Amino acid sequence: MKQNRYLLVTGAVAVICLIAAAVSTAIPDNGKKYEVDTVVDIPAYQTDAARAIDAYERLMERYMNLSEKLLSQVSSDRQAVSTKLDSLDSKLADISTRLTRIENALGIDSNGDPSSSKSPKASGVK
Repeated sequence: MKQNRYLLVTGAVAVICLIAAAVSTAIPDNGKKYEVDTVVDIPAYQTDAARAIDAYERLMERYMNLSEKLLSQVSSDRQAVSTKLDSLDSKLADISTRLTRIENALGIDSNGDPSSSKSPKASGVK
């Protein structure tokens, strides 16, 4: 019985091998071989002058970006400064009118000429 079992297993293996051989010969081989194109990107050789020019261009781009950013900040700051200067101008105008009224009340010349002052003290003091 054991011998029949070994014989059966050997026969099954032989049949499987024959089937595999028949299938492999049934598929036609056209002799085509697959070609694989490899693409290797190597950066172009640059001279020192070309590298310096590229570095200068990158530097100028960074400088222009920085300038644009600062100019946009300046325009917003300029508006704040303008409103502040307008308020200072109005305050100075108020102070100037008050000073003019005080000078008129005391009789002081607004041009600052001491010889033409109308003050009684100035004419009596030596």
